[in-house]
Amino acid sequence: QVELAESGGGLVQVGGSLTLSCEATGVIFSIRTMGWFRQAPGQQRQLVATIEMTGATNYAEHVKGRFTISRDNAKKTIYLQMTNLAPGDTAVYYCKADITRLDMGKLSTPTDYWGQGTQVTVLS
Repeated sequence: QVELAESGGGLVQVGGSLTLSCEATGVIFSIRTMGWFRQAPGQQRQLVATIEMTGATNYAEHVKGRFTISRDNAKKTIYLQMTNLAPGDTAVYYCKADITRLDMGKLSTPTDYWGQGTQVTVLS
């Protein structure tokens, strides 16, 4: 079964930096768009950044210039480098991936998979 696992979350002081990782495992045929989303308590989950297989990126306005998304296709892993963190960045960060599985020799339809999330807390 396909799984996404985030890591790298934790406590950080305002203005600090943190890098998150997300690795996809399982019998995978291909991964198209991957991205990071975040959700604070009582709020909607919101886009942080996405990255295509080509490396093309898209960022939410509130993280432009501060966060950088990247991917390593061989490792089936994406990263989120976060700098100049502020209290407003405090949230659970989730990894998402558009994945086509290989199941008993057959391809699945492309499906969005989500990780369990990793907590990022910025202290002021």
